[in-house]
Amino acid sequence: MHMSNKLLRAAIALVVVGLLVGVITLVWDSDSTKNAAEKGANPPPGKSGSPGSPANVPQVPPGRQPTSFTLTTTGDVLAYPTIIAQSQLDAGAGGYDFHRMFEGVAPLVRQSDLAICHMETPYGPPEGPFTGYPIFAAPPQIARTLADTGYESCSTASNHTLDGGFPGIERTLRTLDEAGVEHAGSARSEQEAAPTILDVKGVKVAHLSWTYDTNGIPLPEDKPWSVNVIDKQRIIEQARTARRAGAELVLLSIHWGTEWQGEPDEQQRALAKELTASTDNGRKDVDLIIGTHNHVPQAYEQVNGTWVIYGMGDELANFPDKPKGNYSSAGLFTFTRDAAGTWSVTKAQFRPLYASPGPPFRILDVNRALADPATDAGLREQLQTVRATVADAVLSEGAANAGLTEAKVD
Repeated sequence: MHMSNKLLRAAIALVVVGLLVGVITLVWDSDSTKNAAEKGANPPPGKSGSPGSPANVPQVPPGRQPTSFTLTTTGDVLAYPTIIAQSQLDAGAGGYDFHRMFEGVAPLVRQSDLAICHMETPYGPPEGPFTGYPIFAAPPQIARTLADTGYESCSTASNHTLDGGFPGIERTLRTLDEAGVEHAGSARSEQEAAPTILDVKGVKVAHLSWTYDTNGIPLPEDKPWSVNVIDKQRIIEQARTARRAGAELVLLSIHWGTEWQGEPDEQQRALAKELTASTDNGRKDVDLIIGTHNHVPQAYEQVNGTWVIYGMGDELANFPDKPKGNYSSAGLFTFTRDAAGTWSVTKAQFRPLYASPGPPFRILDVNRALADPATDAGLREQLQTVRATVADAVLSEGAANAGLTEAKVD
């Protein structure tokens, strides 16, 4: 009995010691884990958030990872009667088809992450009638062609936006919606007049669109939001509204300038300076200005560190008596976000385009057509003229010194 009590006490002692050791171990492990977390201890090399991440390198917060995307922007889409007639010929057995007209520019548009067009005129009813200048009503089949060509968004604020009244706005935006093309600049409701926010590779990009006038046609009295008519302070406020909605970049399409004038006019220069100088808490309000309206190519210029395209010219138009009205440029920009979350344009380029009267009427990527050995000598001579004329206009304000280059064919 005496031996049994001794053995019992020894066994109890061993159990107590074991428990104490376990508690001490748990406390030690807990403190070590807590200390590691508090000090920001790094995991072993290759074991952090992503495979192969080096140790001791601060990780960029989610949503701030370095990234980039490409943008292509092109000029005014204006369906004049000769172009409408060509679309009927291309359709063959009736109807209207614009796809073959845009085939030549489609590879350039599709290669970018975001492509923006300018749908200058409203669409008419599907069955017509379709009209040209001065009161436009374009075939709505254009919208499907723009989508299939690769455009994600179109600006719609122009001097012709109200050519079909408010019903024309409703019809145009409904048609673009059905084709899957986003739009900015005109609206069917006050809610729709809010900034257009696009998702580009996970980045929120705002597209704004404003026009100098509506050719004297008054805005509907009860719908002052139906078309964005240029007002510097309202543009800035819309840009800031877009920032508050999460936009990391703000792209401004603006219908301005003097028709058929190669040089930017005083309104363009003054407004460009004011808008590019505008900042909010040290952040610029507008990241790129994309100009339309004046029918002929105009200069690109870096103003207050921001790229401004004063005017691209018309992408889809036909002026038999004014050849330069068939010349335009496409703007190509690469936007890059660095590890600190700061965006900048890391590549700025342009490409000459030509709305060739033909027949048949076709939009041509000038450099691609020049690189094609099948291009005949007569057309090749025209293309060389277009290329030189567009380049002279685009570079006329010293853009080459700021890094703008002509985009060659890969």
